[in-house]
Amino acid sequence: MTITDTPTTVRSADGTQIAFFRAGSGPAIILVDPALSTHTGSAKLSAALASRFTVISYDRRGRGASGDEEPDAADPAREVEDLAALIEAAGGRAILFGSSSGAALAIEAAARLGDRVSSVVAFEPPYICDDSRPPVPVDLAARIAACVAAGDRSGAAKAFFHEAIGMPAAAVAVMRVLPLWRDAKALTPTLRFDFAVLEGTQQGEPLPAQRWSGLSAPLLVLVGSKSPAFFHRTGRALATALPRAEYEALEGAHHGSPQMSPASIAARIIDRFA
Repeated sequence: MTITDTPTTVRSADGTQIAFFRAGSGPAIILVDPALSTHTGSAKLSAALASRFTVISYDRRGRGASGDEEPDAADPAREVEDLAALIEAAGGRAILFGSSSGAALAIEAAARLGDRVSSVVAFEPPYICDDSRPPVPVDLAARIAACVAAGDRSGAAKAFFHEAIGMPAAAVAVMRVLPLWRDAKALTPTLRFDFAVLEGTQQGEPLPAQRWSGLSAPLLVLVGSKSPAFFHRTGRALATALPRAEYEALEGAHHGSPQMSPASIAARIIDRFA
């Protein structure tokens, strides 16, 4: 297995340089990270897949070694263009794997990029399509953006983990003394992209299936058996709403599994697509 030690860059349509790392050989699969994460969060999954795939892990725009030529914009089309550039660098066609908001971005990209995406694996896209969990406050994105603009990145991270993720305030307080809090704070300006790609899907309304009408690739929605019920409701709703979508529960997995313990996810991807 060959893993690049330094990133390669591609230029997106608006001129933004996107940094990526390549590992392994075989069919191309691009790993799309969740909110407040860089490519390092995908390291374990990348290593687990590299024996059977050419794995592309990358820093989403504004994160890590990637730039952002439009720091005040939040149009999901820019991140889709980033993925289009990565697919071109990977040979013109690729599988997309995304987790959490990265899964939402992978679905969005597949709906816009046609046959350049061969398949999508979406691990727990955080759509809220019924009353199985409280909706995300409609003004949360604006309040977090205001915190970032005021230089209060700690306040932005606190609001995200407590109000969007649903972590208890006591758990967020514990996080604030851990090293990961510094990294999370640094990435809070990029939360605007995560909120943009999830816009209209977190208020407990039925999924807007017409939004993904261009999706021609097969979609496999994976949900951990230990994850909250709303992820399972979302997976089933996607499988019902989209003609080539399937829902599957992975025994023992949870929302952090793609970063922390991805063995079962990698095994399922290898079994299905290698």
